[in-house]
Amino acid sequence: MITKQQVEAFGSIETPFYFYDMDLLRQTLDSYKAQIDKYGYNAHYALKANANDRILDTIRSYGLGADCVSGNEVKLAVRSGFDPQKIVYAGVGKSDKEIRAALRAGIFSFNCESVPEIQIINDLAAGMGKKARISIRVNPDIDAHTHKYISTGLKENKFGISPWAFQDVAGLLARCTHIEFLGLHFHVGSQITELPVFALLCRRVEELQQWFIEHRIPVRNLNLGGGLGINYQDPNGDPVAHFADYFDTIHRNLVVRPGQNVHFEPGRALVGQCGHLISRVLYVKVGKEKKFAILDAGMNDLIRPALYQAHHAIENLSSTGRKLRYDVVGPVCESSDCWGQKRLVSRCERGDLFAIHSAGAYGQVMAMKYNQRDLAKAVYSDDLK
Repeated sequence: MITKQQVEAFGSIETPFYFYDMDLLRQTLDSYKAQIDKYGYNAHYALKANANDRILDTIRSYGLGADCVSGNEVKLAVRSGFDPQKIVYAGVGKSDKEIRAALRAGIFSFNCESVPEIQIINDLAAGMGKKARISIRVNPDIDAHTHKYISTGLKENKFGISPWAFQDVAGLLARCTHIEFLGLHFHVGSQITELPVFALLCRRVEELQQWFIEHRIPVRNLNLGGGLGINYQDPNGDPVAHFADYFDTIHRNLVVRPGQNVHFEPGRALVGQCGHLISRVLYVKVGKEKKFAILDAGMNDLIRPALYQAHHAIENLSSTGRKLRYDVVGPVCESSDCWGQKRLVSRCERGDLFAIHSAGAYGQVMAMKYNQRDLAKAVYSDDLK
């Protein structure tokens, strides 16, 4: 929750900007780390959620590794001090240049998403005199009950290798002398709030790894990816994701054999609630049937509402007065530049400060200069004390 003292400090800062509550980030990390330590699990933070330098430095200090989906993310993880032996690299379209750079960096594992990719990584590693460690990203065909754009585990998704190709994978692994097979990787989607989805995933993991065990292919690592959701409806009342329930579900349903290691790739659940997009009201436009609160932050700053029709809680930080219905919109020349229709917020005036909550994940990292708008800078709670 943003404090009155912080709101007063915001008055002298040019908007829009991202405000990061570093105390909440550390509280979230404390909660997460306690759970993975309890069960002896490993975690790699998904850089795609938020690649802000201060955020990365804080997460690295908790001993987490990095989950990357591009060559530049691998470079950033290394530059930010993440141990290369804790870096995993996924993505359906790794280029030769990116693969070579990751091999030079000595990363822990490539998460391979197609049969041709395995062959290419083997060939490139051979040319460099190296051996590449890989896991196979398996498509478990599970409906994550989330938005279609962030559901990644159905059989028709572009991600992962389907079970019908396992025989081809086995044959290729036998021939590829510059590949070291570590295990299986899964990721069924993002912003998953229904824990039975993860229970089902664990049961599918057991079914799918049985094929490899029966074919005498050792599975040393099980990587269950990420996907745990956060509370976008009530971020102030429920600021930390329910890690204890999540890991209890995993522990009760996942079969872990002697010598196997279990890995996770958290992203949104760690950083989503610590970030807020702070904006000022430029104009209040009153029509016959609607009132519009026009902010100076737009879809170029936070694209999720326009791209996914995503809900973010909106709060007028400058007023606690009577609440009215507003269409809260941005300045970008697109009709989709809308934060929310008929939102109930305190009566607003020009200059009021608004907070768009739960913006720590897929916010600043996805910002762009559309309409040649300036990129919003970052402000940290640690600097306002």
